[in-house]
Amino acid sequence: MDRMIFAAMTGARSAVGQLAVTANNLANAATPGFKEQIAAFRAVPMGGDGANTRAFVLDTTPGSYFSAGRLEATGAPLDVAIQDQGFLVVQRPDGTEGLTRNGRLTVDSQGSIRGVLGYTLLGDAGPITLPANSHPSISGDGTVSIIDAVSGQPQVVGKLRLVNPSAKELSRSDDGLFSLRREGPNASDSSVRVAQGFLEGSNVNVASAMVSMVSQQRLFEMNMKTIQNADLNARSANGIMSLSRS
Repeated sequence: MDRMIFAAMTGARSAVGQLAVTANNLANAATPGFKEQIAAFRAVPMGGDGANTRAFVLDTTPGSYFSAGRLEATGAPLDVAIQDQGFLVVQRPDGTEGLTRNGRLTVDSQGSIRGVLGYTLLGDAGPITLPANSHPSISGDGTVSIIDAVSGQPQVVGKLRLVNPSAKELSRSDDGLFSLRREGPNASDSSVRVAQGFLEGSNVNVASAMVSMVSQQRLFEMNMKTIQNADLNARSANGIMSLSRS
């Protein structure tokens, strides 16, 4: 394969990958707690005689931009926002744990608190269950309490498991949640704080993402034009060779 075509092909493929990541970021611009995904690529020199000035593109480990989004007041008692750093912990159907900043919680028919994607929200002692028709209060440290219907006194029903692993330890899973790169439990961190009645907005900058999408589209078109020119040059060379033999 012509080295020029190969270099342009890898560039076009990477541009398509960047477009997919940017489109996903834009689609989640209104998703609470969403963290912008970063598509990273690097140029690798192409070895061989006469190829020192050419390079092809390789994907590198994708990352995420973990800056905090803006807190938006909702007034809903089951909405919580992580203040500064930290994550909520949910349990997937397969039993594994996922980390999220999306604090839009719900309660199922059995009274269990559910998090993002309907997954069970985990507390320090496991899932948290609320009595029927109760109105929970969630303190800054994640303690969930209700007013006892009989005594009229506050009653603690659980505490949110709040964790704060290093960003280097996290990888984004296919379901959009984060998981630890290493095996082991997600340990609670008492320094993580939450605010009841708030949701954290996405940290995606819509204007910047749209500009990036235009740039990535032009990069794709430029690489495709290079491939077309290389094909045209090859056809012309073949024509000249044919004439020289006749």
